[in-house]
Amino acid sequence: MSKQLSGYEEIQALISGQSPLPSMAVSMGMEFAELGDGTMLIYATADERHLNPMGGVHGGFAATVLDSVTGCVVHAALAAGESYGTIDLAVKMMRPIPCNTRLRAEGKLLNISRSLGVSEGRIVDDNGKLYAHATCTCKLIR
Repeated sequence: MSKQLSGYEEIQALISGQSPLPSMAVSMGMEFAELGDGTMLIYATADERHLNPMGGVHGGFAATVLDSVTGCVVHAALAAGESYGTIDLAVKMMRPIPCNTRLRAEGKLLNISRSLGVSEGRIVDDNGKLYAHATCTCKLIR
């Protein structure tokens, strides 16, 4: 991303289409939808590319989507030229992720300090049913 834009501006550029989505977002069927003050919304749809050997959606799908939404909400809190890396992601799977169903990944910034950003994320359906939850700690590079 640009060293000229703040993290918030970089994420907004992805949402608006001014910048192309990261290749991981494309391969995981993610759509960057909304960015608020300490919040982020990504829509994600698992498909046949994301199945495990038993024919269900691989748990890595939820983990990847949650890593993205929790990381993006931290990224949005950073100044121009700053970056981050995920150092801990704890995912709890509540129920199987359905295939070919558009789900919401909601991220929330919990705390930002000089060296760490902490966030949480959840994957839910349109009725609010919880499929997975995560907490994330990111190392900030200022």
